Amino acid sequence: MNTHKFHGRIIFSGSAAGPALVTSQGISFFGGVDPDTGVIVERGHELEGQSLAGKVLVFPTGKGSTVGSYTLYRLKRAGKAPAAILNAECETITAVGCILAEIPCVDHLPVERLHSGAAVMVAGDTVVVENT
Repeated sequence: MNTHKFHGRIIFSGSAAGPALVTSQGISFFGGVDPDTGVIVERGHELEGQSLAGKVLVFPTGKGSTVGSYTLYRLKRAGKAPAAILNAECETITAVGCILAEIPCVDHLPVERLHSGAAVMVAGDTVVVENT
C-alpha cells in the first residue's frame, strides 16, 4: 500500500474521509449534477452516471453558473453531497458552495496524482491518500 501526504490551501476547513472520485474535467454543479440524487448527469462528462455522494470529489476546477453554489447546498441537505472536495484551483462557485454546505475543501493540490477508488482522508490543509 502506498501512502502519500499533500498539503494545500484550505477553502473550507474540516475533516472527512472516503473513496476518491476523480476526473480530469471541470464540474458544473448546476445542470451537471442532480441535486436530489448526487448523480453526475452532464452528457459526455467522464463521470456521467456516477454518484458523488459520500465520495472525496477530485477535479481540477469548477465551471458554470453561480447557482452551482446553491446546488452544493441542496446536495448537502439531501444527504447526497461529497464528503470533501479537492481541486487544483478552486474557483468562486465551488468555494461558496462548500462554505454554504460546510463541505471540507482544499485546493492547490496535484489532483492529477490522485485516482478513483483511493482511500482519502482530509484534515484541515492535509490530505492523505492511500492507494492499494
